[in-house]
Amino acid sequence: MASPDSPHVLPLKGEIDLHVSPRIARSLAGVAAKRPAHIVIDLTEVTFVDSSGLAVLIHGMQDVQEYGGKFAIVGLQENIRPIFEIACLDQVFQIFPTIDDALAVK
Repeated sequence: MASPDSPHVLPLKGEIDLHVSPRIARSLAGVAAKRPAHIVIDLTEVTFVDSSGLAVLIHGMQDVQEYGGKFAIVGLQENIRPIFEIACLDQVFQIFPTIDDALAVK
């Protein structure tokens, strides 16, 4: 079992939509329940995110912030970036190019 100070990286793939969002929510809640210092969501291999996917990420971020952890998104691809920008979520989430960049933030 990882210590509470170790980072947790949740790599996601493909389309994050209404069909997969519940599984991601459960995975994210399970990781957040361990209260790691950092949770990093890796979107490098994600091709699409719908509103249910965005909602899961927002709730995950809120859960992590509630206990004082850091929540970051990495690997935001150019085809996904407009989805975050239109919803102004690029202003809400901490978004980094790499996992190392995200973990470097104290």
